[in-house]
Amino acid sequence: MLTYRRLLQNLQNGDEAVMVTRIGSGVVTRELLGADAWPEEWGDAIPRVVSEENETKIFERFLPKSRLIILGGGHIAVPLAAMGSMLNFDVTVFDDRPSFADKARFPTANKVICDSFDRAASRTAIRKSDSVVIVTRGHRNDQECLRDVLKGEIPDYMGMIGSRRRVAIVRRQMEEEGFDSQILNMLHSPIGLAINAVTPEEIALSIMAEIVRERRSVVRGDFADIRLIERLASLETEMESGGDGNAAVVTVLSTKGSAPRGAGAKMAVFRDGSLIGSIGGGCAEADVLRDARDVAATGGYLFKTVDMTDSAEEDGMVCGGTMRLFIESVIQP
Repeated sequence: MLTYRRLLQNLQNGDEAVMVTRIGSGVVTRELLGADAWPEEWGDAIPRVVSEENETKIFERFLPKSRLIILGGGHIAVPLAAMGSMLNFDVTVFDDRPSFADKARFPTANKVICDSFDRAASRTAIRKSDSVVIVTRGHRNDQECLRDVLKGEIPDYMGMIGSRRRVAIVRRQMEEEGFDSQILNMLHSPIGLAINAVTPEEIALSIMAEIVRERRSVVRGDFADIRLIERLASLETEMESGGDGNAAVVTVLSTKGSAPRGAGAKMAVFRDGSLIGSIGGGCAEADVLRDARDVAATGGYLFKTVDMTDSAEEDGMVCGGTMRLFIESVIQP
């Protein structure tokens, strides 16, 4: 079926995708559809299970990994890039100075680009799902970056550093240049949550907190784990070439109570015992791994409910509740 290879390609292109898993008469099939296959009324990226007379369908909405584009490679950009990577963003840093646009300065960044700021948007290919942070070394460069960003597709988050007075001046100048005032109102500036930040690290924290808040106000559910999907896509290629490996994918379909992970979380378990992703760790995963390894070895699927209520109380754990899981073989027999 090569579903995961196609899914990976979509996500790398910045496109959403919907995977439909059909279970009927003991047979599992998958189909990859476009974003319009997800009804608008469903909203959040949380799996939906639709039961019919002879078939059960599981709909999953996959969102591309968010990109954090940092325009300016100064002191704030260093901890900002590190935090962005830690929070599973695909990080790009852009500066016009070779000594600052240096991969050694930003070891966790996916891309580091050196070019003039008036080419920032075109060189980084900004798209709607991005978060763009403007933190250059001066107001003139900040405004040049903003001007270039506003000429293209407007990202979900755009923020610019600066005082309220300076930001008001920039807004007025941009409006006089003909930029839409409603779009300018989308600009987060002064940037970051008001936490009385002083150091570059604290300012970076306030910016990332604001980005996460804005992102989670729109989407509830997990964003795609690209590492997991890359490995499954690679497995499909290996199998196509005659390989005999396999894996089981564990998906959290629903939760009740204080479960460690929400619906949509995924974990891949391979026949050699290795795994990628997580459904919460601890007792939540330990109880699932044996079943997942069996599915990886023999194929097929199973539904499983994990009840952590009693063990959470006995062991003094914070998380409890129940999780409804779907465990399926990547390569079906």
